Amino acid sequence: QVQLVESGGGLVQTGGSLRLSCQASGFAFDHYAMKWVRQAPGKDLEWISSIYSGGEISKSADSVRGRFIISRDNAKNTLYLQLNNLKPDDTGVYYCARGGPMTDSRSDYRGQGTRVTVFS
Repeated sequence: QVQLVESGGGLVQTGGSLRLSCQASGFAFDHYAMKWVRQAPGKDLEWISSIYSGGEISKSADSVRGRFIISRDNAKNTLYLQLNNLKPDDTGVYYCARGGPMTDSRSDYRGQGTRVTVFS
């Protein structure tokens, strides 16, 4: 069955960095576009960034463009999100997800998430 397992979250000071990973299994990873979405406390799910199946094209939300970088290693079935210059507003649970429109939070599968907390 499809499995998406995120890791790499944690507690970080404003301006710090983290690298999130998502290990995929149970499907042909290199056939699917993937994305990262997040949910801040008390808010709806928010689309962050997407990457096409081959990794050649990616898109990011205005709120993170220039700070977050999405990438993938199809040989390792792994999706990444490099988070730089973190702000308290970036606090939330980050999920990797498969499929859905490239620039919104909808998907057909989503992992359990990894929590990111940014303190000032």
